[in-house]
Amino acid sequence: MTAVEDLPLVPCVGAVVLDDAGRLLLIRRGHAPSAGLWSVPGGRVEAGESAVEAVEREVLEETGLRVRAGAEVGRIRIPGDGVVYDVADFACTLLDPAAAPVAGDDAADVLFADAATLDRLACTPLLVETLRAWGALPG
Repeated sequence: MTAVEDLPLVPCVGAVVLDDAGRLLLIRRGHAPSAGLWSVPGGRVEAGESAVEAVEREVLEETGLRVRAGAEVGRIRIPGDGVVYDVADFACTLLDPAAAPVAGDDAADVLFADAATLDRLACTPLLVETLRAWGALPG
């Protein structure tokens, strides 16, 4: 059995996007891992791409929204199938706050969730706890 620390790291990003009402942008994952569960938009960093470029691209592909990436709010390593996803999450600002999100790419659905809605959603493992620990949840 291979130890987690011996598995290859896959650089990934996640976007913590709050709208003007303080609601968190979430996508329902359309593919593994965690298909059908809600999470923040994100994905793999492509070759030759910076983490900032990757997070802005992923949000656009998955939600149709344009964002500007800001500070890294946290980092988490998630074991996968023979790899470990090294995910850097960034606070992102909507460039057009009036634009409505539309599910795209590997997102099956998309929404802005307030705290009450977030509590009712089936989210990816440790999403809510991790964002809470980072102080990145809607109020």
